Amino acid sequence: MRVLPTERFLPNARSGEPMPDSSGEQPPIVRRADLVAFALTALLVISIIAVLYEAKAFFLPVVMAFVVGTMLSPAARLLERFRIPRPLAAVLIVVAVGAFTAFMLGLISAPLVEWSTRLPEVAARLKDKLHVFDRPIAMWHELQSMVGGSDALTPFQMPKADWVQPAIEFLSPTFAEFLLFVATLILFIASWKDLRRTLIMIFADREARLRTLRILNEIEVHLGNYLLTVTLINSGVGVLTGIVCTIAHMPNPAGLGALAATLNFIPIIGPVAMFVILAVVGIIALPTLSAAIVAPLAFCGITFLEGHFVTPTIIGRRLALNALAIFLALAFWTWLWGPMGAFLSSPLLIVALILKENLVPAAAPQLPPE
Repeated sequence: MRVLPTERFLPNARSGEPMPDSSGEQPPIVRRADLVAFALTALLVISIIAVLYEAKAFFLPVVMAFVVGTMLSPAARLLERFRIPRPLAAVLIVVAVGAFTAFMLGLISAPLVEWSTRLPEVAARLKDKLHVFDRPIAMWHELQSMVGGSDALTPFQMPKADWVQPAIEFLSPTFAEFLLFVATLILFIASWKDLRRTLIMIFADREARLRTLRILNEIEVHLGNYLLTVTLINSGVGVLTGIVCTIAHMPNPAGLGALAATLNFIPIIGPVAMFVILAVVGIIALPTLSAAIVAPLAFCGITFLEGHFVTPTIIGRRLALNALAIFLALAFWTWLWGPMGAFLSSPLLIVALILKENLVPAAAPQLPPE
């Protein structure tokens, strides 16, 4: 019997059956439905960001009140144990926080007011101190001339104060925003128990209710611990900075310590800004550059120990935030909402991490190890 060529490779194939088409179309790697879902999700995210940016005057005070109110809810629950009604507890907490904030602002603003009356003198002293850089600047100018640079370096000039008014407008909220924040904060703390119950009872499924309760409890506990821990740590940083400034004979060490504690609430940017402030104040107030760099270098040591040892040890590793995630969140929320957005970046990142841990199951498919 003669064997056909195809039967040599397919011995079990029946006579007359067509061969499988090896060149048939494979299913697409990315389906059209996935592309449509991705495009709709991207458009939704862009729309939300645009709304948050354009309606900053409304959303920033409200979100700020929600986050701060969640942080302060454990304090209200503690006052309730002493038979203080929750609405009264909310008012007492907001008044206490406002008094503490006013005290810190008083410590910071006192040297600013004093220095603002001596701006010409301060500018002249800073210009005299910076003459030490005349020789490096001249050498750079000669090098630029040798390589054919056409832009001549101009003599050092003190920056104009035209930026002061825009900076104040950027940093300070309007009275309407402040009033909206305070009113929302008091009402949120006073009604947080009822709001939690409403959010939980929205779902009909028992498992969904338990998941919602677990998420709300974790957010409240972790944000409350974050505020308490960070406040204590930043207060310690401020006290140590004030002691260092006193030893280095810096002017107004109490104000500089309060400023260090306040700026340390803003990750990355706050310590860098404080280092620059200490360096400038030291150059202006102290007679030599070696004496001027003592306080900035000591502050670098304090923030290094705080950022790499104290904060990770006290807060713990469960909600340890990736440095890149912190930086990107800081950059995004600062661009979106300014300095208050920078303050909210870490709490909002903690909330996002808690939602991810509870809504994305741990048994989800994972990438294989490298």
